Amino acid sequence: MSQKRQLFPFAMLSASYFAHIGFFNPYLPLWLKELGFSLLAISVLTSVQSASRLFAPYLWGSLSDRTGERVRLLRYGATVALLLSLGLWFELGGVGLFVVLLLMFTHTSGMMPMSEAALAHLVSHGGAFDARRYGRIRLWGSLGFLVTVVTAGFWFERFGLVHFPAWTLATLAAVTISVWLLPDFREPAHADEVQPSVWPVLRQPPVRWFFAAVFFHVLAHIFIYIFFSLYLDSLGYSKTVIGLLWALSVVIEIGWFFTQGRWLPRLSLSAWLVLAAALMALRMGLTAGFPLVWPLLLVAQALHAITFAAHHTVCIALLSHHFPGRLRGRGQALYTVVGYGLPGVVGGVAGGFLSSALGLASVFWLSSACAVAACACALRVWAFQRTSAAAG
Repeated sequence: MSQKRQLFPFAMLSASYFAHIGFFNPYLPLWLKELGFSLLAISVLTSVQSASRLFAPYLWGSLSDRTGERVRLLRYGATVALLLSLGLWFELGGVGLFVVLLLMFTHTSGMMPMSEAALAHLVSHGGAFDARRYGRIRLWGSLGFLVTVVTAGFWFERFGLVHFPAWTLATLAAVTISVWLLPDFREPAHADEVQPSVWPVLRQPPVRWFFAAVFFHVLAHIFIYIFFSLYLDSLGYSKTVIGLLWALSVVIEIGWFFTQGRWLPRLSLSAWLVLAAALMALRMGLTAGFPLVWPLLLVAQALHAITFAAHHTVCIALLSHHFPGRLRGRGQALYTVVGYGLPGVVGGVAGGFLSSALGLASVFWLSSACAVAACACALRVWAFQRTSAAAG
């Protein structure tokens, strides 16, 4: 099979998966608000997705490494999540909704780490990660996100959030179709072999500082995912405008993914980590301090190209470097756990208490402080890289 034909299914899966995320994550808090849940309850329920990332990705990644059945596991996870989403059509109450979301996210949270690991392998040659080709595939996910975040904003503005469960069912159906269209291949299984341990890698100081930087950087971003729509809604922005502001950041993101092969070589990977964290601190400061000043809010959203898109590609490249071969799947899973599981739970709960006590703007000031911490950790990674290069 040609490499282009190998990569095309990953573009389809990325587009459909992030189309689901593009509507679900921005509008879930608003749907929960319409159902009558308190700000603290909304914070807890929106953190369920992150809670599932504390354990599910690593379990799925280990199972796929041992069996080699990545495609079949992806099909199973998507199909079960689709069936579980039917529970959102019923009045379940807080506990019932918590259980449905937890089970649903448990089956979807391992999908991207498994597919990202396979994709990173396909776009690497001789151990070198091809950022240009990775970006051309990953931008399809951004396009999927863009379509649904804008369309859903218009739809919910006109018809209300009563159709939220239907949107969930439709987008997860698209994900399920895309994984069933993947080539049915099986990678060599390693169940009877001793798999290399990740602990020697994790004991390396640059790797530890890298994961610390990821934790604080994504924690800063988590506040956007959970509270940005609520924040804009509280300031009087319409759902259409909220969707368009989300869309702006994604358009910028797509432009970055398409052209990143030109820009990334201009700095080292660790230097990009530092720059992304510094700009994240600026972005959240603008969001917290000047939410009604349109030009500054637009600048803040445009910084998404570096604070998310560049940061994500750099992280995938560093993971491919530190976790090669049969460590790749578990490296991606650890990235999901440390970068999206822990920050999501901490950010959701802490942000809920903070916003209830001091208002939603305070959450974004905390986000800016987290980005400063990420910058400090990234500087340590950069220092280790420079010392290593000088010694070499």
